[in-house]
Amino acid sequence: MKKLWMTSLAPSEEAVKKVMKQLKTYGLEVNGHFWEDDLQKMAWIKARDALIDTNVALWLILAANEDLLSASIRGGLSLLAITVQAQRGLGFPIALLLTGGELPQVETLPTPLKAAIVLSASDATYGARVVAGVHAPMKHPLPEYRLDVYGNSQIGQWFEVGPREGPWRGAMLGVSGADISFHGVGPKGSLPSRSVLNYPMKGLKVTLGDNEYVAWAVQNDLDARNSYFVKVEGCPGSILFGPYSSDQEAEVHIVTLK
Repeated sequence: MKKLWMTSLAPSEEAVKKVMKQLKTYGLEVNGHFWEDDLQKMAWIKARDALIDTNVALWLILAANEDLLSASIRGGLSLLAITVQAQRGLGFPIALLLTGGELPQVETLPTPLKAAIVLSASDATYGARVVAGVHAPMKHPLPEYRLDVYGNSQIGQWFEVGPREGPWRGAMLGVSGADISFHGVGPKGSLPSRSVLNYPMKGLKVTLGDNEYVAWAVQNDLDARNSYFVKVEGCPGSILFGPYSSDQEAEVHIVTLK
C-alpha cells in the first residue's frame, strides 16, 4: 500500500477523515498532521522527518483557497518544500487539494510549489488523480544549484546554497523582506562548526524588478562538496543566490517563498 503524508491547513478532523476514507478506497495509506502557522518558531520543520521518509510517495496539502492567500502559510509551506525537495528531489510529488474557493493558478504559487498538482475536493475524480501522481515517475531536470534550509529554536534559520557540480568563484545570497545575521562556508549537508571566510561582504543592495534584496557574500571557491550557509532572520518574500560577481550583471537564481 502506497503511503501519503497529508498536511491539513484547517483544523477540521471531519474534513481530514473524509479525505482519508476516500483515498483508502484507492489503496492509499494516509498519515499526517494539522498545520501550525508560526514562522517565528519555525513550526514548519516539524513535518520534515515524515516527508523525507522514502516510504512516503506524495505530500498532500488540504486547504481552502483563502489559506493559500496567507503570506505566512505560503512562506512556511515553501520552506518545508525546499528542505524536502533537497532530500527527495524536485520531482517529489506535491498535491494541493482545495476544499473551497477557486483553484489557484500554478504561476501564482511560490516557486517550491509551482509543480504541485492542483485538485478540487468537489471533483469526484480527485482520488484517481492523486493515485496518478503517486505512480508518476519522478522526472524533473536538476538545477545547476543546490538549495536547502534548516531551522529550529536553538540554531535559528539557515539557508544552504552551492553548485551542483561547480565551481563557484565565491557565493552570494540575498533576501527580500528579511534580514541576514551570520554566514559561513563548509562541507555540504550540515552547518559548519568553524569557518574561514575570504573577503566577506555584508549589506550589499541588489534591486531586481520591484524587489530590493539585502545580500551577503564571500569569495571562497565552492564545488559540489561545499556550501555557503546564511542565517536569515524572518521568512523572506524571495531569495536570490549564486556565485559572487563584482560585475553589474551577474547570473543569479531567484526563488519566491510567499
